[in-house]
Amino acid sequence: MPSVLAALVPVMLALLARGDSATEFVFAGFSGANLTASGAAVPVVTSSGLLQLTNQTNEVFGHGFYPAPLRFKPDDTSTGGGAPVSFSTTFVFAILPRYPDAHGHGIAFALAPSPTVAGAVAGKNLGLFNTSNHLGNGRSEVVAVELDTAMDEEFADINDNHVGVDVNSLKSTCSKPAAYVVNGKPTDVSLVSGEPLQVWIEYDGASTRLDVTVSPAGVPRPAGPLVSCAVNLSPAVANATYVGFSAANGAASSSHYVLGWSFRLGGGRAPDLDLSKLPRAPSSARPKKSMHPQLLVAMILLAVVALLVASAGVTLFVLWRRRFAEVEEDWEMEYGPHRISYKDLHAATRGFRDVVGAGGFGTVYHGVLPRSGAEVAVKKVSHESRQGLREFVSEIASMSRLRHRNLVQLLGYCRRRGELILVYDYMVNGSLDKHLFDAGNSRPALTWERRAKIVRDVAAGLLYLHEEWEQVVVHRDIKASNVLLDADMNGKLSDFGLARLYDHGGDSQTTHVIGTLGYLAPEMIKTGKATTSADVFAFGAFLLEVACGRRPMESLGNSNADAAGFVDNVLECWKAGRIMDARDPRIGKCDEDDLELVLKLGLLCSHPDPRCRPSMRQVVQILEGAAPVPETPPEDLGSSGRTFGYYESFDEFVNMFPTTMEMDTVTPQLPSSRSSTEHQQLISG
Repeated sequence: MPSVLAALVPVMLALLARGDSATEFVFAGFSGANLTASGAAVPVVTSSGLLQLTNQTNEVFGHGFYPAPLRFKPDDTSTGGGAPVSFSTTFVFAILPRYPDAHGHGIAFALAPSPTVAGAVAGKNLGLFNTSNHLGNGRSEVVAVELDTAMDEEFADINDNHVGVDVNSLKSTCSKPAAYVVNGKPTDVSLVSGEPLQVWIEYDGASTRLDVTVSPAGVPRPAGPLVSCAVNLSPAVANATYVGFSAANGAASSSHYVLGWSFRLGGGRAPDLDLSKLPRAPSSARPKKSMHPQLLVAMILLAVVALLVASAGVTLFVLWRRRFAEVEEDWEMEYGPHRISYKDLHAATRGFRDVVGAGGFGTVYHGVLPRSGAEVAVKKVSHESRQGLREFVSEIASMSRLRHRNLVQLLGYCRRRGELILVYDYMVNGSLDKHLFDAGNSRPALTWERRAKIVRDVAAGLLYLHEEWEQVVVHRDIKASNVLLDADMNGKLSDFGLARLYDHGGDSQTTHVIGTLGYLAPEMIKTGKATTSADVFAFGAFLLEVACGRRPMESLGNSNADAAGFVDNVLECWKAGRIMDARDPRIGKCDEDDLELVLKLGLLCSHPDPRCRPSMRQVVQILEGAAPVPETPPEDLGSSGRTFGYYESFDEFVNMFPTTMEMDTVTPQLPSSRSSTEHQQLISG
């Protein structure tokens, strides 16, 4: 077979050189096929003839491309200025995840300028793009039909089981949930079921329309396409283009297989695949049935062993079950998908021995989930009362649906013996407080540029919680130790163990006063109500913590009144005209205007009257340069001299100072990286 293919390649290239003939090929299995394979997981052809692009290894990708480039644009530019010729292809594939609820990122049929796709990475980039070009930055000359099994908000994915058309970007031009039509009605199909699925892709160069049709292998081809996309591929593809497949895994993994493939370039449909001649996909069934004979043998052996040995075995079994026993009530069934077994968490954390942090509300452990291989942070917390347990679990289940680049993803929870365990994505660079307060020879002090970026990251995440999600989420514990840093040092707000939810336009309920001294708003201590304004107060303390390089309670005693003294210390520096004396001396050279802005904004957010604090949207506007810091005299902010009147809102408070610009009238396009002159126009003092 290899010799036959080797002989055919020159013939095909000769036909392409003439530019007047259609090109087609058929692979009914890939035994002996001369495909070009590349990627971190080098694809293999199995003994049965399957093309396996990836195995169940995390963070890898694999390519399998036709060995010769195909001419997608005719030499005769009079036919449309080099518009791509029509093509048609059909293939059968199967995806077998390592575990049903944790799988890789999917497979794609691709047109690419080279069979190696230089610079491509695994995970959400599908082995076709990287972080510098996956949103269409630059000309990659990659067109793909993705069979995507992971949802990513960065690419505006519609779900974690969809078909999309990608043109030089992973943000699909067109996409639909994976389905096929039966009797005129769409029927959903799972891309990760392990069952073979067939795909037909047709591109008409004249009408510039690309159609994608999907159905289970063996089901007649549906009458109409699932995706029909008007897209001109002329500016997107190179003249000499390679065709083939790419698949990728991320933190979780799948095995991606192609069973058969046919392709035609130059008009007309690709040859039909004879499904009876294709190799069989590996079975997707989990090995449950194979366990039954073993259980039967075990039962027979147990029946004939001595009573003492049997009793000892039963005793050990009961003790083992009790060790991992969990309480699960009927009402928890509706939150099932968000619950993770204690047994899995015990194994993931090596018996809760891998401690990475501890605080007043629980200990945090590093773990690797045994089934998915995903790195997680596991936090044990004590619930404040049993009476509100159902509401607490409901809120945890709701918050696991939060999706934002500056929030640590809450994956689920576990409940056992009055203990609640929360499971998050693991952040490799740990918490911000370690970088602020434990800097030494092995960990240099953070530069101001990096601190400012983290501050803006946290502000964006908090704005999403307060205003941009379907409910209002009050975090209740904003501080540097609850800000985690990913591999790129992006700030992500974490620890939702104390968070509370309520509807937009509604009112928060009174709770016990919970939080961290130094970050608690005065009204929270009096009323017990968790509000967004209380979060803003804590965010103000966080801003001063980052800018000054000290904790609110550090060297100031152990009462909340001393925390106010920390704010007054910064205010005294401002009054004396030397506010920069309050900054962290380890910062060194920096954009002093930006640092001064953060110090003043921290004081404004820490205003004792909640009505005089900005909202998080106003905070983000100020940080991004779309609004100035109000020119508030420092005398109106100090804890000892806070003899201000009562205002109805932050806007009324701002209007008490006639030189202050209206926040909503500032041009929103003002860049966040401001020059010294621009700062002097925005900030007094």
